[in-house]
Amino acid sequence: MATDRSLATLLRALQSPSAEQDTSRLFGSATTLLILLTNPLNVTLLSSQLLIAPAIWYQPDGLRTPISILGIFNSAALRIFARQTPEQRSDLPDPTRKLAKDEWITAVVKGADDRSSRWRHLLPLAGLLLGIATAEEEHINLSMRRKIEVAIVKAVNLALREGGNEDALATKSLSVVLSHVFDLLSDQNKCDLHHDLLLPKLYRSPFFDKEGLHSGYFLSTMDADVIESAAKKFDWSTKSSSYARMQRMASGPLVSSLGSISRLVAFSTENVRNVALLAVMVEELGAFARCLCVQWRQNKISEIDTTEENIYLTDETLKTSLPLLWRILKSSMFAAIIILRPLLGRVLSDARLSANMHPFLAVQTLHILRHLYFISSRSGANAFSQYTFVYLTAIDILAQYPAETESFLHDIRPAEIGTISQHPLERCYDLYFLNTSEHFPLVMSMQVNEELLVKAATPYLGLGGDQRLIEAFEAAHSVMLAVFSAPQNTDLTMRHIHPYFSVLFKVFPQNLSARQFRIAVKTLVAITTPPSPISELQPLLPSTILELIRQRLQDATSEHLRQLIPPSVPTSETPQQPALSEQSVLVLALIDALPFLPVIDLEVWLPIVARSLQIIQSDAMLQACRQRFWEVLSSGELDVERAEVCVAWWNTEGGRDSVLFGSKVTSGPVTSGSVNEASKL
Repeated sequence: MATDRSLATLLRALQSPSAEQDTSRLFGSATTLLILLTNPLNVTLLSSQLLIAPAIWYQPDGLRTPISILGIFNSAALRIFARQTPEQRSDLPDPTRKLAKDEWITAVVKGADDRSSRWRHLLPLAGLLLGIATAEEEHINLSMRRKIEVAIVKAVNLALREGGNEDALATKSLSVVLSHVFDLLSDQNKCDLHHDLLLPKLYRSPFFDKEGLHSGYFLSTMDADVIESAAKKFDWSTKSSSYARMQRMASGPLVSSLGSISRLVAFSTENVRNVALLAVMVEELGAFARCLCVQWRQNKISEIDTTEENIYLTDETLKTSLPLLWRILKSSMFAAIIILRPLLGRVLSDARLSANMHPFLAVQTLHILRHLYFISSRSGANAFSQYTFVYLTAIDILAQYPAETESFLHDIRPAEIGTISQHPLERCYDLYFLNTSEHFPLVMSMQVNEELLVKAATPYLGLGGDQRLIEAFEAAHSVMLAVFSAPQNTDLTMRHIHPYFSVLFKVFPQNLSARQFRIAVKTLVAITTPPSPISELQPLLPSTILELIRQRLQDATSEHLRQLIPPSVPTSETPQQPALSEQSVLVLALIDALPFLPVIDLEVWLPIVARSLQIIQSDAMLQACRQRFWEVLSSGELDVERAEVCVAWWNTEGGRDSVLFGSKVTSGPVTSGSVNEASKL
C-alpha cells in the first residue's frame, strides 16, 4: 500500500511543471517505483506518464531530458534483471510476489502508447535493450530481446514519418539514442531501418545543432576570452565563460557520442537507396568544414604556428584549455572521415551512382579534407588509416577526369601563387595544395603543370632551414620531381632541371633530409635516361649528375647528420634510422642511381662507385653502404641486361673485392671460398 501511495504522489507531481531540482528528484522516485511496483497495470501507467508528463516535457532541458528518461528505464531494467532467479515463476498465486522479468518488460512496453510521440517510445525500448545486453547470459530471454529490437526499428521508422513541433528535440534524441543501441541490433533489423529518412537527421544533429558542434561557431566565441597576459603571451583561462561552455559541449550527449553517431551515419550511407541524398550530405558536410575553418581563422590562436606555441601561449593554455579544444576538433575530423569512407566506397562499387556524381563527390571530399587540414596536419594525417584511404581514393577517382582536376587545383591554389603566405592557416592550405597536386601531373598539360605546380612549389624549394616550413619544403621538392617525371613535361623539365639540381645541392645536408635527397637524385637520373625523351636531347646528363655528386663527395664531412623531423610528427613516433654522414648519403645516392643507368654508363660507374666506398670513415656507415650495394645487385632492382653486366663485374672484374676490401685487396684472382664473411656478402 505504501508503494501505491507513493505512486499516486508521483503521478500528481508529474502533472504540473516543477523546478529543475524537483525534476531530478522525480526521476529518482520514478526509478525506485518502477522496480518496486508489483501490479503490471501500475508499471504501464507510470511508464506512460513518464513519456507525456508536463513536469518533464513542458520545458525539457535539451537532450539531457530524454537521456534521463532512458536512464530511468535502463536502471530499473538492470535491477529487475539482477533480482531474477531461475526458481521465480510468474504464475505463483502469492499477491505480494514481484513481477517476473518478461511480465515487467511487457508492462513497460505497453506504456509506449498513442498518447506520446513516436520518438519517445524509443526511450523505454532502448533502456530495456541496454539492460538486457548488460544482464547475465542465463537471464536473457532471446525471444523477448528480438521483440524489443523489432519494436525499436518500428518506433524509429514511425518517428521519422511523424515529425511535429518537437522535431528538433526528436531528431537529436533519435540520433543519440539509436547510436547507443545500434550495435545491439541484429543485421536484419539494422537494414530494416528507413535509411532514406534517417540519414539527413543523423548527420545534421551533431554537426549543426547548438548542443553539438554548432557549425564551429564555438571557435569564434572563444576569441574574446583569449587575452594577452603580463608575460606577453596569449592566455585562454580555464575560468573563462567560453571554456566552461566548451566543457559542457564536450560532455554533452551529441559531442560525447560523436564517434558512435558517425558510425551509424556511415552504415546509413552504405544502405541509403536515394543516391541524391549522398550529394546533399557531402555538400552539407562541406559547408560545416568550411564554416569551421572560417571560425578558426577569426581566432587569435590560429595566428600562432604549432612550432611557436611554447613561445606565445601560457602554460595553462598549453596544458589544460587548448588540449580540450583540440580534442573536440579531432573528434569532428574523425567523425567526418568515418562518414566519407563508405561514401567513396559506394562511388567505387555502386552502379546506381551516375558517372557525373563521381568527380563531384571526389572534389567535395577533397575540399572537406582541405578545410579540416589545420586539424589533421597537426597530428599527422598519415597516422589515421581511414583518412589515408579517403584521401587517396578521392584523388584516384578525380584523376580520371582531367578537366575537373584542373578546375579543382585552380580552386585550391595559393591565394598569391609564387609567394609564401604569412598566416599559419594559409601556409597550411599551401601544404595541402602541394601534397595533393603532387598526384596529378600525369593528367594535366605542361602549361598547367608549370603555371600551377611549379610556380607554387618554387618559393619553398630553398627554405628548409625554417622549422615552420619544413613540411612544405619537402612537399615542394616532391612536387617538382612529380612534374619532371610526367612524360608530357619534357620541355618544362629541360628548362628547370639544372636550376633545381643547383638548389638541391645548396640545401643538402643542412636543410634537406637524407631520404629526400636520395629520392631526388634517383628520380633525376631515372627521368634523364632512356627511354626518356630527355636522354636524346642531353645523353650525358645522368653521368653529369653522378659526377657532380662524386666531386661533392671529395669535400663531404663525416659527421653524423641531424634528423629533420616535421613538427606534426611526435619524436616518440619517429622511425629509428641508422646514423648517416654526408659522405655516406652521397655514396648511397650513387648506389641508388645504378639501376637506371644505360648499360654503357653502368660499366663505367660500377668501379667508380665501388671506389667511393673507401672514402667513408665510419665502419657502421660503410657496412650500411655495402649492404645497400648488395641489395641493388641481388634484390631484383636491375633488369636482365644490367644484371648480366653486374654479375660479370662482381665475379670476374674485381667488383666483389673492391666493394668488400677496397684498397686492402692484392691483385690476382681470388676464389669465393677464400673469403670469410659474417654477412651474406
